[in-house]
Amino acid sequence: MAIFSWIGSVFGYLLNFFFQFSQNYAVAIVLFVIAIKLITFPLSIKQQKSMAKNARMAGKQKELQKKCGNDKQKYQEELQKLYQKEGVSPMGGCLPMILPLIILMGVFYAVAYPLQNTLHIGADKVQQASAMITQIPGIALGGTNSFYSELDLLSHFDKLQGPLSAVFAPGDMAMIAPLSKGFHLFGLNLLETPSTAGFASLLWIIPLLSLITTLVQQMVTTRMQGNAAQMQGCMKVMMYGMVLLSVYISYTVPAAVGFYYVLSSLFGFVQTIVLHKFYNADILNTKEEGARIALRRQEEEKVKQISWLDPSKKVSLAAEAAAGNGGSGHAKKPSGSKKKKNNSRKSSSSDYLGRK
Repeated sequence: MAIFSWIGSVFGYLLNFFFQFSQNYAVAIVLFVIAIKLITFPLSIKQQKSMAKNARMAGKQKELQKKCGNDKQKYQEELQKLYQKEGVSPMGGCLPMILPLIILMGVFYAVAYPLQNTLHIGADKVQQASAMITQIPGIALGGTNSFYSELDLLSHFDKLQGPLSAVFAPGDMAMIAPLSKGFHLFGLNLLETPSTAGFASLLWIIPLLSLITTLVQQMVTTRMQGNAAQMQGCMKVMMYGMVLLSVYISYTVPAAVGFYYVLSSLFGFVQTIVLHKFYNADILNTKEEGARIALRRQEEEKVKQISWLDPSKKVSLAAEAAAGNGGSGHAKKPSGSKKKKNNSRKSSSSDYLGRK
């Protein structure tokens, strides 16, 4: 978890920049998600290309399985040859999938730990403040999960300024004060948790949006990859299980975290549609076929240029042509010589008549 917290601390500088610009943490999260999607866009392109290549390979692997039958050794050998021929690595898509996941966790830590990773206040001070505040009657930081104690601390900041000033320096208090007031969006307090805030708070909208965005993303992505008809019962259970898990998480954590999760899913869904439009299996096949044809034409053009422009090549071609006409290279010389003599006679006759 330490590596994710470190990545979250790095991303926290960007999140803090957007907060200073907008003075609203919800708007800062929106700008932050857009910036992260733009930064990771090259990785997403690489991942989409890898998925398109794997989809193209799926049909060829099925044909190979039918051809090899139960001979697994032969199938593995032919499969390796197929990978080499197509220029596809079985592990090629792993890195583009792992890196966005690491970045996602880092972003999550930047949102969940705003004091340490956004404002970069020392962890020892934050932990000391959290431990001290929990001793005050009527205050329970973290609710059901102490993981989000920093968000709860911000939620109670107005009531706790006195005790907190004994822990945090005046400069830290000056940074925390505006941050504690910047979690409101369209009347929603993103520091509260939907499960405890009550129906009137309207925070149930966050889990509902999580349900819609995650479910639509899963269904559309599965259909675009051509796996909708191939999904077995267990795979469908996993897909819908992930959807329900995302709803549960958005319901039981502070709304700021759920809001980030919804935005990340929404922008990820749009990005998937755009990438699939330009980097699907059919388009990649067309581009590769076009590149292959263009390369062949270039090679043929080079051969023509060598044949017509290179003198040494001309000599060799002439020798080959002469060898094909009876094995003698002098087959055409008499004709040329005779023609020259005839022309010479005609010329001399003309001269003679002229002199006469």
